[in-house]
Amino acid sequence: MEEYIVSARKYRPISFDTVVGQQALTTTLRNAVKSGKLAHAYLFCGPRGVGKTTCARIFAKAINCLTPTEQGEACGHCESCQAFNEQRSFNIFELDAASNNSVEHIKTLMEQTRIPPQVGRYKVFIIDEVHMLSTAAFNAFLKTLEEPPAHVIFILATTEKHKILPTILSRCQIYDFERMTVRNTIDHLKSVAQREGITVEEEALAVIAEKADGGMRDALSIFDQCASFCQGNITYQKVIEDLNVLDAENYFQLIDLSINNKVSDIMLLLNGIINKGFDGGLLIQGLARHVRNVLMAKDPQTLPLLEVSDQQRQRYQEQAKRCDTRMLYEALRLMNQCDIQYRQSSNKRLLVELTLIEIAQITQPDEGPASGRKPRRLKSLFKHLMQQPRPKTAAPQVAVAKPAASSPTPTTPTTPTTPTAPITPTTPTPSPKPTPKLMSSISFSWNNLRNKPRGNMPAAEGSQQENNPSAGDQQPFDQHALELEWLSMCNRMPQRLSGVATRMKNMSPTITEFPAVEVLVDNQLAQEQVESIKGSIINTLKLHLHNKDITLTIRVAEHQELGKILTRSEQFQQMEEENPSVGKLREIFDLVLA
Repeated sequence: MEEYIVSARKYRPISFDTVVGQQALTTTLRNAVKSGKLAHAYLFCGPRGVGKTTCARIFAKAINCLTPTEQGEACGHCESCQAFNEQRSFNIFELDAASNNSVEHIKTLMEQTRIPPQVGRYKVFIIDEVHMLSTAAFNAFLKTLEEPPAHVIFILATTEKHKILPTILSRCQIYDFERMTVRNTIDHLKSVAQREGITVEEEALAVIAEKADGGMRDALSIFDQCASFCQGNITYQKVIEDLNVLDAENYFQLIDLSINNKVSDIMLLLNGIINKGFDGGLLIQGLARHVRNVLMAKDPQTLPLLEVSDQQRQRYQEQAKRCDTRMLYEALRLMNQCDIQYRQSSNKRLLVELTLIEIAQITQPDEGPASGRKPRRLKSLFKHLMQQPRPKTAAPQVAVAKPAASSPTPTTPTTPTTPTAPITPTTPTPSPKPTPKLMSSISFSWNNLRNKPRGNMPAAEGSQQENNPSAGDQQPFDQHALELEWLSMCNRMPQRLSGVATRMKNMSPTITEFPAVEVLVDNQLAQEQVESIKGSIINTLKLHLHNKDITLTIRVAEHQELGKILTRSEQFQQMEEENPSVGKLREIFDLVLA
């Protein structure tokens, strides 16, 4: 019986021409061989199974070839190539850094670099999984890597470039290997199946390529597994059965049912999928990829982004014609939220069902006003209320009996008149409410409604008229009214003036010669701060004290004018002395001064 070799080893590329999916890198390496411009260190990095170690071996073989071809390939017939093919070459060394990652291993490698090659021109050291080297081994490797002997070339390979020290990266030429596309994987698997005499379906190879996730070695391993299961005839149904992959037909059915708002059929389909052993989270992830592909198929420019077989691409295009773009966007958003919440959910099946129900209701028309108010309508209502004009007067309303049919109905009564019919004595007429004024004040802030000054006038009116210095008349006011208005003004000051407002609360304005007002401050800095807003203070006092002749003087207090600054506890004690009822109130409610 012939010895069986897995496809990943049996069909491993032996020349640059047979490398799949890395045309740019192989062209660069062949040109370097042809021109003889070889660097002393190379770094091949990329995901697993994309050809890093394979290209390193091919490159090392081409470097030491005695008679390379014009294309930069190894001839395969010289002594160096024969020794490499028979695995007896002393010029090409491979080191697995995963198991040889200590300083001693690196020192042994450095000793081998001193010996020149016997056959060929270079000694090539291929170090695989170089990121597994320890920090000490990296540091011991630095000097030799920077200035190796003229006959030494290092080729490093890794899947995790971010773990390599920057000092190592700066000494190497870096080659980033690409992931295998679905199209390249399908074509390569077709050639392998043709050599092996296996009949395949392209849709089955597409499933294998998607399962491999960009790795050619993984794709060949899965291909061998499916070939053993299918006994030489690889079909789509047998592949999804062997790999336990959810059939793509389920995704097409879910979207078609969602377009037609058939929630019941979707629930039955979901139940059948879960009963087959498939996880709900994987279903959502697969459906999200499917919707993304449908979205890409709607535009001819994004059609090349579909990494599927030709038959699948045709089906995506047909379904894309039946789907609305907004529906696809909303479905992707819902499935993304479900994917984020899936791990934390205690009832995962219910979460998946709710997501599918919401997707199925995207294209369902609204049932009318009964379906609920939308935030957009609510916002427009408030906007209408804020823009209402302020009525000048609010006339009281009197309930009167209906006039006789012969008498005309008055349209807009301006003055109260004696009604011809008796007043209905049913219920007392409610007093008029200042509703228009309250609605108009919505456009300012709720703080204005909360911090109203004395009287019935809202603070919003004051904020509207504060910029008018001529508002008011010559009404008299006393010291108590001045202090009260001063404190109210400090409470209404905006947040950006909170520091000034705090200082002003500790100031006591006094009436020197009516209506002149004087304010004493502690120092020059406080005087400058209050002087900066002096105009606004005067306008506010004129407005709320109803006297347009008010003047304000801000003066730094003399030393003898400054009284003792009392603490909170001293202030409270002074209040108790002046009013003993405050102390009794504290004792009754067991209050503590904060």
